[in-house]
Amino acid sequence: MSELVAALSLVLVVNLPFGWWREGLRKFSGGWLLAVHAPIPLIWVIRHLLGLPWRPQTLPLFLVAYFAGQWLGARARRARRG
Repeated sequence: MSELVAALSLVLVVNLPFGWWREGLRKFSGGWLLAVHAPIPLIWVIRHLLGLPWRPQTLPLFLVAYFAGQWLGARARRARRG
């Protein structure tokens, strides 16, 4: 269970800079798509390093952590912009 919590926390943190980056780009541009999809291999690495197998029941948790990181990163950029 602690590995799952660690993985979810890392997924959220890894997505913060990608959400920040994505917020400054035109929607659906090449850079925007890269900012959305580039963290996915990193999530696989995190799961692999922590020894977490792929399980359908954990997918919703990882999706929430992924989108929360993207959202919080974008929100931080908007807040900084004023």
